[in-house]
Amino acid sequence: MGDKCEGGRMKSHESKVARMEDILSLPVQDPPYAEFSAANINWVKVEGGRQGGDDIALIPFSRVDDFVKGESSNAECPASFRVESRRKRPEGSLNKPRVDGYLEYTLYWCSYGPEDYRDIEPHIGENSSIKPASGKGSRPGRRHMMRGCLCHFTVKRLYTRPLLALIIYNQRNHVDKTGAPCHGILDQEAVGTRAMYAPRISEELRQKVMAMLHVGISLDMIVQHHMEEVQRHGGPQNRDDFLTRNDVRNMERLIRNSSHELHSNDHCSVKMWVQRHHKHVFYFQENCGSEPLILGIQTDWQLQQMLRYGHSGSVASHTASGSKKLKYTLCSLLAFDTSHNAIPVAWIITSSSLSQHIHKWMPSLVERIRGKDTRWRPNAVVVDDPAFEASVIREAFQCRVLLCIWHVRRRWLKGLLKYCNNFDVQREMFKHLGRIVYCTRSGSSTSDAVEEFMQIYIDQSAFIEYFRSKWLPKVELWVSSVRNLPVAGQEPYASIESYHIRLKSRVLSLLPANSYQRVDLLIHALTTQFHSFYWFDQYIAETGYFENLRDRFSLTNPWYQAMHIPDIDVLLDEENLHFAKVVSQGDSSVVYTIWNPGSEFGFCDCSWSMLGNICKHTIKVAIFCRCRQIARPLLSAQVYRQTLLNLLQNLPDDPLVLEHAIAHVTRLQQDIKSLEDLSNSGLLQPLSSGTNSIPAENIQPYPRIN
Repeated sequence: MGDKCEGGRMKSHESKVARMEDILSLPVQDPPYAEFSAANINWVKVEGGRQGGDDIALIPFSRVDDFVKGESSNAECPASFRVESRRKRPEGSLNKPRVDGYLEYTLYWCSYGPEDYRDIEPHIGENSSIKPASGKGSRPGRRHMMRGCLCHFTVKRLYTRPLLALIIYNQRNHVDKTGAPCHGILDQEAVGTRAMYAPRISEELRQKVMAMLHVGISLDMIVQHHMEEVQRHGGPQNRDDFLTRNDVRNMERLIRNSSHELHSNDHCSVKMWVQRHHKHVFYFQENCGSEPLILGIQTDWQLQQMLRYGHSGSVASHTASGSKKLKYTLCSLLAFDTSHNAIPVAWIITSSSLSQHIHKWMPSLVERIRGKDTRWRPNAVVVDDPAFEASVIREAFQCRVLLCIWHVRRRWLKGLLKYCNNFDVQREMFKHLGRIVYCTRSGSSTSDAVEEFMQIYIDQSAFIEYFRSKWLPKVELWVSSVRNLPVAGQEPYASIESYHIRLKSRVLSLLPANSYQRVDLLIHALTTQFHSFYWFDQYIAETGYFENLRDRFSLTNPWYQAMHIPDIDVLLDEENLHFAKVVSQGDSSVVYTIWNPGSEFGFCDCSWSMLGNICKHTIKVAIFCRCRQIARPLLSAQVYRQTLLNLLQNLPDDPLVLEHAIAHVTRLQQDIKSLEDLSNSGLLQPLSSGTNSIPAENIQPYPRIN
């Protein structure tokens, strides 16, 4: 894409002449491409005024970077547009703003200009400090690329319409002051030199090399891999293909000399990081007075993954707080790839409760995403914090909200493994804890369910004391959320838990365990090594390169592993659904037992589960039971099933009553379908707390339905 250097082709994209006062009447253009250039826009030429003769167009402000990238990808005149100058003014600073008044003003200029050093290269013994004819001083390190290019454009974020950007193309052609092409394939003097290509390596290649360096790939291996790639596609074709050892060495030196500590004061350091990486920040609120720190981070790569996997998929939250390693709360938003791996697509760091300020940062994130694709919408948002305001999430994402209780499951299981030594007692207590979570759906109160649990297992004093001190204040909130929100299935639990383990081992384990832990260190760890780990794993999966490193970097999770266990290896007695067995995939003579199969509180005796984790055997049995309709993956589904069975067991004898019952059932079926549609749209509200159903104690396993 891109306009030609001589501009002839672009004339077909020009419309009638307009006055600057009429710019707000111009159509807002949003080309349906990930990146787009001037060739994809219909331009209007301005009449009179300071911009007389310039071409103008309106685009969404969120697409400015896509336009700059598209213009840099001009096939005939590859370029790199740098920010020559930038100005900002705060909202409310103008009483009577001009129609083209700006909140932000940015001047982009082709990196091959405006200075021209082609004719003043110094000879031996001559003074090398001569200034170019353009009148501007020398730019250190850029003399070799300056060829007098006058191509430049201005972007104004309009004061009266902040969501729109006015592009003013002052000079669309890559020419010098004589009007002749000065770089690219149309410049005869540039043929055979690097001036045929972009002056710098692309941002994509830079990110790729930096990620490889962060994960520990050696300089020699990176250079060798790049040379093999160039040879594979037939030799050098662009600036990226000329990547040298020196380029990689410079980036390696940059990483080695970089520091998380940009300022001795942590708050100042965070603010400096935000200023330097403003493109990766979708929300920032300083810690000032009663206002807490809120920082929302999303890199370009993370945005791409959210657009790719979040649309028509699930977006889940992982909340980490209250540990010795974390000074503030860290929330990771996750999307699930085709292998069910949880990929971090955004991070939110706050010094306050995350749930209290979700209404501040979440709309900004959704606006950023839909600025790239207005059709983007997930099927569901899965939250792991019962304090989240579901109404805010529904309104922002326009989809249903599910509750994920993996935190509760994991911590309760770890507590049982730590404080209780009898395996049989562990699995029975774990099953009973699950009934506490769903107690209000079966007609019991939370206090009664908890009291019953403590009375039954009063001899397990160590766990009871742990439960009383750590969980008693929180149980009511979780039970209330389970009553008001649908609960997610087990499969996402496994992926979220796998992410939790990686976050803990690759980030939190590196942080100092004291009260002086700095926020800038957490930001640095997330956006460098941890971010690169996920990028590199996807690079291996998509390209097949570095297969010898797959064991070191590959992402695997019990959900993905469970999909590779054949059904024939699942052993289940439908007459006794208290347990199931799964044959080991590594050793067929080993069989694992899963107690309470199909439930979120299923418990396996494999080594991974005995560490408090969700294992692939538990997930496989849950999927198997759901597909065969042998057992229920959710305790709430048991209540629903039992209600229907009770209706079937008490059919009315009166034909007239039966006829009315059939009509009611038919209408109920239609109502349930409508409720599903509402839930998928995020419009279904929870029932009142007074709703009752059949006690879970009386639920019996139901037979297979053929």
